[in-house]
Amino acid sequence: CRIGPAKRLLGIARKREAVVTPLLYIVRHGQTDWNVEQRLQGQAEVDLNEVGLKQVERNARLLASLVTNPRDFDFVSSPLRRTRDTMERIREVLGLPREGYRIDRRLIELHFGDWQGHTYAELEQLRPLSTRERHEQKWTFVPPGENAESYAMLADRVAEWLKEVERPTICTTHGGVIRTLLHLTGGVPTSEAVMMHVPQDRVLRVQGSRFEWL
Repeated sequence: CRIGPAKRLLGIARKREAVVTPLLYIVRHGQTDWNVEQRLQGQAEVDLNEVGLKQVERNARLLASLVTNPRDFDFVSSPLRRTRDTMERIREVLGLPREGYRIDRRLIELHFGDWQGHTYAELEQLRPLSTRERHEQKWTFVPPGENAESYAMLADRVAEWLKEVERPTICTTHGGVIRTLLHLTGGVPTSEAVMMHVPQDRVLRVQGSRFEWL
């Protein structure tokens, strides 16, 4: 399946100035079995595994040590179950009702189109060299299939969310979203952002245009 010129234009990276934000604590969801298998998860619903639940617990306890008054914070999550489960445990450890947070679809993971659910090895077996272009042009490449996105397209919707952040926020989201956040808030070049390891057992603190893994 080839991608038409019009769709490829949607994936062209735009030059942006770094977005300055209030205090953000960004948490990637805990590990899933698909993470272990290096399967392209995207917007598929996959539950946390035992390791993932322990990672969530670690991050929740860390946030409890950092946040003196959690009611001063906004809480927002991607709509996928693995991020909502992560958020609800964080709120529980912070002494808040599990519910009471917002869902924002702009924080959902990158959609991998027809590739979703496959490993790169499986894709290469089905069609040799089919993944080479993504490895070479990862920021702008759009996988084949309906609803597929590039990182550049993902960054557009994440940037729209960032514009609306007006108060300290705790956010649970995905690896792809966090990579775009590092580009948008920290000025990390796109070629570096897409290659960055995003841990599931750490909390990302963003303040102004500075970021730090905790």
